[in-house]
Amino acid sequence: MKNNLMAELAAEFFGTLILILIGTGVVAMTVLFGTGVPGEVVRGGYTNITLAWGAAVVMGIYVAGRVSGAHLNPAVTITLALFRDFPWSKVAPYSVAQVLGAFAGAALVYFNYQPAFLRMDPALETTAGVFATFPAFPAQPFAGFFDQVLGTAMLLFLIFAITDERNQLPGNLQPVMVGLVVVAIGMSMGGMHGYAINPARDFGPRLWTVVAGFKNNGLTDGSGVFWVPIAGPILGGILGGGAYDLFIRRFLPRS
Repeated sequence: MKNNLMAELAAEFFGTLILILIGTGVVAMTVLFGTGVPGEVVRGGYTNITLAWGAAVVMGIYVAGRVSGAHLNPAVTITLALFRDFPWSKVAPYSVAQVLGAFAGAALVYFNYQPAFLRMDPALETTAGVFATFPAFPAQPFAGFFDQVLGTAMLLFLIFAITDERNQLPGNLQPVMVGLVVVAIGMSMGGMHGYAINPARDFGPRLWTVVAGFKNNGLTDGSGVFWVPIAGPILGGILGGGAYDLFIRRFLPRS
């Protein structure tokens, strides 16, 4: 049992690492090699970001799917524990592995692009947004919170729909379909708080920005925005998963 758990945690770690390596990597590409203005993304850059994040999810699922189920997201893990009999004893270890994988992925992206970071932002004062999400309206934090709840509710509602054996979707299409869900969420509701929809995806890289010395990190800079992409996705995941089971799954045939 212990060996199985360690394999599952390794899968969650590396699956989330791949997720962040590709996802924050594309943000670094569009920001650091764009117009030269800190924080300004090249034309078409947001489309690139949403497509690459979707691909990152697909690749992370293919890495971890057969071993751990490829949660890659504490909101997914908690929701599965509530509605799909995932063992509660594994929730904390999975979540820690996901955060550590996200931290490591962010560190690799930083070291890969360090010369570009130091060229654009020598004091590391403006580019933490490559790694973590921030509110579009800092004076209205609950606008971003609602955005995170809504986006993650959609994510878990659709994940439950895609992976539900009663819906009889071909299993090999599931990672691609989940990736497309992330693309759609990013394109339709990514502006208010960066569509983290995943506490590990945001908190692990944010921890890295603190270690690396980024000033505008949302954790130690006094802004206190770090809680939004943690609490919002967890609440949203529970609401989305519960809504699917209440309004859709209960009416599907069991055979």
